[in-house]
Amino acid sequence: MENTTWTLDPTHSELQFKVKHLMITTVTGSLKELSADFFDASTYPAIIFTSTSFNKTGDNYALVGDLTIKDVTRSVKLDVEFAGIATDPWGNTKAGFTLAGKINRTDFGLTWNAALETGGVMVSEEVRILGELQFVKQA
Repeated sequence: MENTTWTLDPTHSELQFKVKHLMITTVTGSLKELSADFFDASTYPAIIFTSTSFNKTGDNYALVGDLTIKDVTRSVKLDVEFAGIATDPWGNTKAGFTLAGKINRTDFGLTWNAALETGGVMVSEEVRILGELQFVKQA
């Protein structure tokens, strides 16, 4: 089998997270504002995911890897759906994937929160990760 290298196409990819806010709505965010309360991007400028395995599970795939946030590394499993391969008008071969998973943000030292008078908390510990990723085949 041919060994192939694929590179992420950031222009045609997005990664989002979803958390419960005030226990009544789900908000969607992207990694643009990284204040000290959560990510402290001035001290920890990178969030790193390093794949350790990628295996077929039925019609889809399981991607397992080490996720590092604020110098804390935990193993994470993401469910991946292969969307297909296409060639763009410039002759570039592209592959698309949809991924989904969840983490507990407190496992990574993201502990800020506030109690609500209703008994809940402002931000849920569970964070859903969603991605639409496109990769370009390298020659």
